[in-house]
Amino acid sequence: MSGRVRAQSVFSEYVRYAIANIVGMLGLSCYILADTFFVSKGMGSDGLAALNFAIPVYTAVHGCGLMLGMGGATRYALAKGQGDDAQADRAYTATLWMTLGFSVAFVALGLGAADGMARLLGADGPVRDMTRTYLRFLLLFSPAFLLNDVLLCFVRNDGAPRLAMCAMLTGSLFNIVFDYIMIFPLRLGILGAVLATGVSPLISVGVLATHWLRRRNGFRPVRAKIAATTFGSILSLGVPSLVGELSGGIVMIVFNLVFLRQAGNVGVAAYGVVANLAMVVIAVYTGLAQGVQPLFSRACGTGDDATLARTARYAIATVAALALAIYAILCLCASPIAGIFNRDRDPQLQSIATFGLRLYFIATPFIGWNIVIAAYFTSVKRAAPAHAIALLRGLVLIVPTIFALESVAGLTGVWLALPLTEALVCALGVAVYVRARAASGGKRRRQ
Repeated sequence: MSGRVRAQSVFSEYVRYAIANIVGMLGLSCYILADTFFVSKGMGSDGLAALNFAIPVYTAVHGCGLMLGMGGATRYALAKGQGDDAQADRAYTATLWMTLGFSVAFVALGLGAADGMARLLGADGPVRDMTRTYLRFLLLFSPAFLLNDVLLCFVRNDGAPRLAMCAMLTGSLFNIVFDYIMIFPLRLGILGAVLATGVSPLISVGVLATHWLRRRNGFRPVRAKIAATTFGSILSLGVPSLVGELSGGIVMIVFNLVFLRQAGNVGVAAYGVVANLAMVVIAVYTGLAQGVQPLFSRACGTGDDATLARTARYAIATVAALALAIYAILCLCASPIAGIFNRDRDPQLQSIATFGLRLYFIATPFIGWNIVIAAYFTSVKRAAPAHAIALLRGLVLIVPTIFALESVAGLTGVWLALPLTEALVCALGVAVYVRARAASGGKRRRQ
C-alpha cells in the first residue's frame, strides 16, 4: 500500500470513529441540557439550583462507568491487536464483575444516604427536598448508567462505532421527550426529570443488544479464573476517565459553594447554566477521545507507530477546529443562551450567567487538548502522564486557583479559574507529548 493510499485509509477510519462518537456523545449530553431546560421552565431557579447540586453525583456515577468501560475496552483492544482472544474475553468478564460491584454500592447509597448527601452538597430548604429526590432515584438507576457506559465502550472497540452512536442518540431522544411529558403533562416535577433520565440508558442498552443478535460481537463473558492483575490493569487504564469525571463533580461542588457565598441560590442557578453547557462541551471532546481510543490502542498493539502519529495529528486538528466554533457561538450568543434558562427573567441571574459564559469558555481549546492527550497516553499504556493530567486539571490546581482568584478579583476571578488551570495543564501536556514523540522517533531511527 502506497503512503498516500495508506494516509487516506487512516483518515477515513478516523472520520468514521471520531465523527460517529462525537455525534453520539453530543446527543447523550443533550439529555443533561433537556433536564436543565425543562427543570428551569417547570420549577424556576430553585429547581435549577437543585439540579446543579445533584450533578456532581451523576458525574461520579458516569465517571465510574467510564473508568470501567474505557479501562476494560482498552485492555480488550490491546489483547485483540496482539491476537489474544482469550485475554480479550477475560478483560470483558472482569469488567462485568466490577460493574456489578459498583452498582451494588451506588444503590445502597441511594437507599440510605440521599438526604445526607443533599446536605453535604450544600442544598437547603425546598431546594434540599428536590435535591434529595433527584439523588435517590439517580442512584437507584445507577446500574443502568454503568452498564450502558461499559457496553458503549466495548461495542465501539469491537468495530461498531455507528451502533454506539445510534444507542446514545436513541437514549437521549427518549429522555428529551419524556422529560417534557413527566414535568409538564404529568406534573411530576423533579421526580419526573430524574425518572426520564434514569430510564434513558436502558433504552440505549436495548439498542446495543442488537450487536449480539446479529452475532457480530467479538467479546463474551467466560468462566475462567481472572488474575488480580487483570482487575488492576483495567482500573489503572480507566482511572484518568474516572478522575476527569469525579474531579469535575468535586470542582462543581466548590464552585457551587463559592457562588452560594457570593450571590446565593441565584448565583448557583447562574453557574448551573454555565456548568451544564460546559458538560456538553466536555461531552464533545470526550466523544472525540473515546472515538479515537480504539485507533490508538490498535496501532499501539500492532506496533504501527506511523498510524498512531497520524491519528494523533488528526485529533489535535479536530480539537482546534471545534474550539474555534464552540467559543465563537458561546461568546456571541451568551445573552440569548442565558435567557433560555431564565424563566423568571431574573436580571441578576441573566447578568451573572452572560458574563460567566464569555469568561469560563476561554478554556475551550485547552479542555479539548487535555482530554484527548490523556486518552492518547492511556491508549498507548502510558498511564502516569494520563493520571497526572487528570489530577492536575481536576483537583490539584483548580481548587486552590478558584479560592486564590476569588480573593483577588471576586466573581470575575472565579470565572477565570478554569481557563487558567486548563492552560497550565495544557502546557505540561504539550511538553510531555512532544518529548514522547521525539523519543519514539529516535527509537525508530536506531532500529
